[in-house]
Amino acid sequence: MPARRASSPAARRTGAAGSRPSPDELGQRLRAVREERGMSLRALAKLIDVSPSFVSQVELGKASPSVGTLYALVNALGLSLGDVMPEEEAEEAPRPAVEPAGSVVTWPRSRAHVQRGDSRPRIRMAGVLWERLTPDDDPMVDFLYVTYEPGSASCPEEDLMRHGGREYGHVISGRLEIQVGFETYQLDGGDSINFDSATPHRLSNPFDVPAVAVWVVVDRRGDNRVAPTTNWESAHLPALM
Repeated sequence: MPARRASSPAARRTGAAGSRPSPDELGQRLRAVREERGMSLRALAKLIDVSPSFVSQVELGKASPSVGTLYALVNALGLSLGDVMPEEEAEEAPRPAVEPAGSVVTWPRSRAHVQRGDSRPRIRMAGVLWERLTPDDDPMVDFLYVTYEPGSASCPEEDLMRHGGREYGHVISGRLEIQVGFETYQLDGGDSINFDSATPHRLSNPFDVPAVAVWVVVDRRGDNRVAPTTNWESAHLPALM
């Protein structure tokens, strides 16, 4: 059996606590891309239907976006979740492009195959923790280990998420309440769910213990049924997650 590869200094720096961006780092990344796109604060705020002052607070690290608002931000800026998650500097390399070949999409070539549990890229938002389960950003699939603390939710009750793709979730422990359209489901450990991400939906944990799940979103960016110019918050019946 091959020996387990030792962690590089960069990997150790991006370990458990250090592998998620601080609010300052997340805001700086979003601001840098917005300015690179030549987009004003007001234009970005209008695109996702929030106030310019809220976008400014996020960029300054003084406010933490909800899961739904983060999804809206990354989609409006043409980013992926991986773009706002820290990467291991020692293995930094240009991300492979996804090239259409007629009606067939070519899957990107992966730089690495194994993601160690102690160095997952992370994002924390208002009681919700996302940990990426792939060593590279995969433009075709969001493969995530998610933790919802008691009382946390992906978006407000009156403003459900809606975005491209299809979702598959498996609850490992705790309980999750999931609304899909007009139906609400309570999932216990061992339960699974799948649904069309274009259907307004909301994940929440109104229970007393943390809920842990593995979540997969397929073709979020390739599905153009929900355009980036959609009003991501109010178009939810009611966006990133």
